[in-house]
Amino acid sequence: MTSLNGHGLRFAFGTLTVLPVHVTHWDRATARSGMLCAPLAGLVVGLLAAALGALSLLAGSGPLLAAVASVAVPAALTRGLHLDGLADTADGLGSGKPAGDALRIMKQSDIGPFGVITLLLVLLAQVAVLFQLYGEGGWAHGALGAVVAAVAARLALTLASRQGVPAARPEGLGAVVAGTVPVGRAVAVAAVTVALCAAAGAAFGPYGALHHALAVVAALAAAELLLRH
Repeated sequence: MTSLNGHGLRFAFGTLTVLPVHVTHWDRATARSGMLCAPLAGLVVGLLAAALGALSLLAGSGPLLAAVASVAVPAALTRGLHLDGLADTADGLGSGKPAGDALRIMKQSDIGPFGVITLLLVLLAQVAVLFQLYGEGGWAHGALGAVVAAVAARLALTLASRQGVPAARPEGLGAVVAGTVPVGRAVAVAAVTVALCAAAGAAFGPYGALHHALAVVAALAAAELLLRH
């Protein structure tokens, strides 16, 4: 079990970040462990994003530049993997085509107008939210917001890899992780993650715990709606 967890951690960080992690196992068992460890990869990405943003703010850069710095770090640490996937998804869904044609559009290397517009709006929204957090709440609020967002995003991947959710196509990375995580384990990881985010938010008062827990739950609900669609 210790060896499996080690392989799972390497799988999570090797596939979800550009950190120099050597993936030695590439099978369904490792994929299951890796998807259960996905929030940990998000935690590291979020902490690095929060660190750069907070340091920028403390150095006198202002909340806007601090927000841009925090948004840039996850893009760099994932080599744009998630942004590329977001653009592909927007192009596929925006085409209004049947599933087969939409998947073909998503697989193309170029980015269409739906993808460009979606990337622009999402990145602007991320900067706007962090700008507000850094500006009104200080570096601690902005930093925690960056961490919670990164963790929630990877937790959504854990839930999307649960049993009963098929892969969109039989080949590719999605097919490796699809249906690997038992539902009970996925729910347990989600519950623990929500509780930890709430505990971190409690540092800002009793309502802070509720706000941060609801933020993660809302993010997961939005991801689930997109997944079902």
